[in-house]
Amino acid sequence: MEKARPLWANSLQFVFACISYAVGLGNVWRFPYLCQMYGGGSFLVPYIIMLFVEGMPLLYLELAVGQRMRQGSIGAWRTISPYLSGVGLASVVASFFLATYYNIINAWAFWYLFHSFQDPLPWSVCPLNHNRTGYDEECEKASSTQYFWYRKTLNISPSIQDSGRVQWEPALCLVLAWLVVYLCILRGTESTGKVVYFTASLPYCVLLIYLVRGLTLHGATNGLAYMFTPKLEQLANPKAWINAATQIFFSLGLGFGSLIAFASYNQPSNNCQKHAIIVSLINSSTSIFASIVTFSIYGFKATFNYESCLDKVILLLTNSFDLEDGFLTPSNLEQVKSYLASAFPSKYSEVLPQIKNCSLQSELATAVQGTGLSFIVYTEAIKNMEVSQLWSVLYFLMLLMLGIGSMLGNTAAILTPLTDSKVISRHLPKEAISGLVCLVNCVIGLVFTMEAGNYWFDIFNDYAATLSLLLIVLVETIAVCYVYGLRRFESDLKAMTGRTLNWYWKVIWAGVSPLLIVSLFVFYLTDYILTGTLKYQAWDASQGQLVTKDYPPHALAVIGLLVASSTMCIPLVALGTFITRCFKRKGDTPPVA
Repeated sequence: MEKARPLWANSLQFVFACISYAVGLGNVWRFPYLCQMYGGGSFLVPYIIMLFVEGMPLLYLELAVGQRMRQGSIGAWRTISPYLSGVGLASVVASFFLATYYNIINAWAFWYLFHSFQDPLPWSVCPLNHNRTGYDEECEKASSTQYFWYRKTLNISPSIQDSGRVQWEPALCLVLAWLVVYLCILRGTESTGKVVYFTASLPYCVLLIYLVRGLTLHGATNGLAYMFTPKLEQLANPKAWINAATQIFFSLGLGFGSLIAFASYNQPSNNCQKHAIIVSLINSSTSIFASIVTFSIYGFKATFNYESCLDKVILLLTNSFDLEDGFLTPSNLEQVKSYLASAFPSKYSEVLPQIKNCSLQSELATAVQGTGLSFIVYTEAIKNMEVSQLWSVLYFLMLLMLGIGSMLGNTAAILTPLTDSKVISRHLPKEAISGLVCLVNCVIGLVFTMEAGNYWFDIFNDYAATLSLLLIVLVETIAVCYVYGLRRFESDLKAMTGRTLNWYWKVIWAGVSPLLIVSLFVFYLTDYILTGTLKYQAWDASQGQLVTKDYPPHALAVIGLLVASSTMCIPLVALGTFITRCFKRKGDTPPVA
């Protein structure tokens, strides 16, 4: 007798699981960057439009497919058409790549969390050199936060060719991260359903605490004014619209098969339309909320750096021209500089190369995303706060909850098709399948703990699941509307939920979304072609900064394999199914008398 499919204890568990998966690190470290790059408040216009014409409809589509077919991604698309099994397989491959590199972020968060209990914070000051006669040269040329990230955490090599050895501290943190994930997914929806309450709600508690703290920091208003001041000319910039669409697409986690897997554990009568609207609105609201927190911190950091710069210039001029202490202030600095330049031209020209150009706008305009924002910019701000250890613990605990929540969805996308497979589940229990998936991912993930590991992390992050996801979701949309049939799908939804499908969803699914995805696909493909030789940012210890280098041939080969391995699943499986069916037909044909 076939086992009954596990179900969520209630619909709230399902919603929390979706929120925990969708609301991830991209909401905290990419959306604020895009706001900064593309016009602050004006970026919200294309972002909200893309939410309603792309994000929400495609999220509803995936939830509806999972709930209707009641299988993981491979089984769901095979049910629609045997030729579409490759779509589900491509989703599993993309999720496997994502899980492999994504958990290293949790490992780094664990590493920083453990160091957050030290007083002072280890990234707050530069260490002494070997002779103990001054500070470490690399740290002095960079900054204490950059030094701790690039040297103490990554121990980064000068190029991707210098692989180096596995760093045992990050490697242990990676093992711990995978152990936590395994414990969370051990009993399927039974254990995941309880964990998601924590992983979905704790980040909001921390963000709220940070918001209260951020708004009380000196200079926070400078950051918020920078965010909410719209630069309307950016609305005419095509890249602002493309990045808004991309952010919505990847933030919701479309195409990985995680949402299909989660929805497959729903009651058939569940109102997936309502849940799609709730999850997408909460996801986008979180991005905006996280941006307010981030820009208040940005404002504090920028104001602190700006005022520190002014203090250094004031000290330099006071000592160079024997001025009375307290005579020079930020308010009269420019006026006094003009006077000194005209009264003492020769002496002023000698000092001029040492005078820094202090600009609050330049500090605010410094755009950083990804690991640079989380592990350098935020730590720079945290070290200057009072009771910095507390704020550091809270911040990295929040990152961990966001990361682990997303990992639950990533692993569900891999495990659900495997546990649905009768061949595999007949020989291995669910716990063993989960353990093997975590073990394989952990072993491969050790690559990212090597000295060149951060360069490989960037490759996986940039190329493992960009073009492939666009292709997957495009085929998904076409499959539902034109292979399975939109009218048939509409009647299925009505039979399940008792609700008629609104014309809005049908128009978006059948026309707008496919055209939008094709546009994004063409843009990315064109961008890759026009870029020419792909480049990466390498850390130069002698200069204490990042330098641009060309990817070597073996790295380009890996990039090609990453892109091809998931995208080629779709045509290859379809071709294999066609050939298999042709042979079966020939075998079934009766011999001619």
